Amino acid sequence: MRSTLSAFLVLMGTTLVYGQSPSWMPDMTQQQTYTLHRSSSRQSTGGNADYRTVTPGETLTLLDVDGPGEISHMWFTLADSEPYFLKRMVLRIYWDGEDSPSVETPIGDFFGLGTGEVVPWQSAVLTVSHDRAMNSYFPMPYARHAKITMTNEGKESLGNLYWNIDYRENGHPLPKDTLYFHAQYRQAQPNHGWTGQWYENGDPIVNYRRNVDGKDNYVWLEAQGHGQFVGVTMSILQNQDGWWGEGDDMFFIDGAAVPTSIGTGSEDYFLGAWDFGGGAYSLPLNGAPLVGKEVAGSRWSVYRFHLDSPIPFAKSFKATIEHGHSNHRSDTFSSVAYWYQAEPHAAFPPLPEVDERVPTLQFVGGPGNSKGPYSPGSLTPR
Repeated sequence: MRSTLSAFLVLMGTTLVYGQSPSWMPDMTQQQTYTLHRSSSRQSTGGNADYRTVTPGETLTLLDVDGPGEISHMWFTLADSEPYFLKRMVLRIYWDGEDSPSVETPIGDFFGLGTGEVVPWQSAVLTVSHDRAMNSYFPMPYARHAKITMTNEGKESLGNLYWNIDYRENGHPLPKDTLYFHAQYRQAQPNHGWTGQWYENGDPIVNYRRNVDGKDNYVWLEAQGHGQFVGVTMSILQNQDGWWGEGDDMFFIDGAAVPTSIGTGSEDYFLGAWDFGGGAYSLPLNGAPLVGKEVAGSRWSVYRFHLDSPIPFAKSFKATIEHGHSNHRSDTFSSVAYWYQAEPHAAFPPLPEVDERVPTLQFVGGPGNSKGPYSPGSLTPR
């Protein structure tokens, strides 16, 4: 047991002395001075109907409190019959009275469920269980105010929304250099590969292509100001046969015209290997909770958190990944990037319309796609 715990803490990138907790958690051997509170969906009359129904177009406020304080944990579970309701319910978080949210994402995507399916996985900061319980342990400090809302952008009422949000009320101001939590949703349905006339990833027209500046990469995040990038969850719907993950990650820090860092392949960035080995897994800092077959119609979900070394930036940050080698593939990606930064933040891209967020097979050409002039197979939903 001791060796297992030690290995876990090493993975967390945390230097501990005896009795200490990971760095973002309170030291359990020292008396804490905050007051812990909870916002929940409980029935105010004391009855047992401890859930809320959210009608189409309705925005429900889940938390609205003054600071200084910190959200330490969020738990949600949702149940509904409308298809892809996890893509239709939108989570937004606002700090210190801002008009533009610092978190804006479909609730499912925030928890790495970008395919719309409930897939169990467990990391150091986000977890999803087989019973549709979703937990976040990201520390979220605020100086003056915190507000969390949930909006139903679907066509039907959400039958059951349960939540428990734990927050600390501090008796002292936050340090002036405190960074605020942010999360941003993006998607490409589909990515636009530069050709549909290829048979397999190893085609010479693909392998001889070069991409040295990240042009047309899929963008996880573009941020302005100073802060640090801490991770990403991404979901994939294959529109073409073959391995989707030949693309390299590329990060551009503080206005760099060429990548400040560049990787060796998608599964390598997500700290896996060899197409994730054909099996799903989740670890404290990385994983592939959903692994499909390498054919059109397959769905995948992957994640990585940089808790060992958050990536700092002083002026700007852009995180991207290729869609196939030098962007030759046209699969569908959706993602949520997580980072901390000083306010104010740059405006987020508009959230796609709700029907556009539902992952749908696209006719793009290439292997396994019936509309492509060089397609040996046909596009069949799976």
